Amino acid sequence: MAKYLISFPSSAMTVTGTELEAAVEDSHAVVAAARAAGVWVFGGGIEASVPPVMVDGTGDVFESTYARTRHLDGGLAVLEVATRQEALEWARKLAVACRCAQEVRRFGEDPES
Repeated sequence: MAKYLISFPSSAMTVTGTELEAAVEDSHAVVAAARAAGVWVFGGGIEASVPPVMVDGTGDVFESTYARTRHLDGGLAVLEVATRQEALEWARKLAVACRCAQEVRRFGEDPES
């Protein structure tokens, strides 16, 4: 079993109004199906109203980010599945529900998680 990150930036989701409400409902149904299938690990949306910060090794907190992640937003899901093909199928289901393409990345093997 491997873990996969399935995600999208908020800018990819261009629906509004009742279509957005339907997308939320449909995505919750996919999440429920993933939970029922036993593949759901974690998921959610990045809270855009809370600014990101950096914390260094001394515990100092800086109101900053890495330049390449400054605009990290949107939604994500972490699933644990047997094959890449299974991850891609869940990504397809999420793409239909969210009305936007999903990016899929595999996590490295970690025997501790």
